Amino acid sequence: MYFFQVYPELYVKMKCIAKKCGVRFRPPAVILIYEDKNQGKSRQRIMPVRNFSKFSDCSRAAEQLKNNPRHRTYLEQVSLKQLERLFAFLRGHLQGLTLAETLDQTQRETTIDPEEDLNKLDDKELAKRKSIMDELFEKNQKRKDDPSFVYDVEVEFPQDEQLLSCSWDAESADEF
Repeated sequence: MYFFQVYPELYVKMKCIAKKCGVRFRPPAVILIYEDKNQGKSRQRIMPVRNFSKFSDCSRAAEQLKNNPRHRTYLEQVSLKQLERLFAFLRGHLQGLTLAETLDQTQRETTIDPEEDLNKLDDKELAKRKSIMDELFEKNQKRKDDPSFVYDVEVEFPQDEQLLSCSWDAESADEF
């Protein structure tokens, strides 16, 4: 009969703090530099990217990597958006684009053109634009604990003379 020694520190959930996350092009991999709180050391984890081509969907690949049981605990603190951007850089490299061209392309995809007609977009693109708007709203939102938060702000807007001289508005004001 054999007894195996039990190491309780192996069963404790690993506590790691993500420091940097990047991508390696050859062979394709996502690299995470993290600090192991149990040992107090800085470590590097290389997560290979398999079955990814220049036609692959970056958001789907990022979700698969983040939900992978082997990498899930390490990638808890890395946002899905950051992983999507890393996969976009990898896809741009596979398409033969330079790093600057890929950066310009991802910048165009993650910003919203105010002149763009959102009614002409398909459902997937519209959902992407809405998530970008939601993220921008959350980033710019003032909360009660912000130092520049002011409750009950009153702003007076300048009156336009053309708006004041509308005939239909003047007539309705006289009737009441």
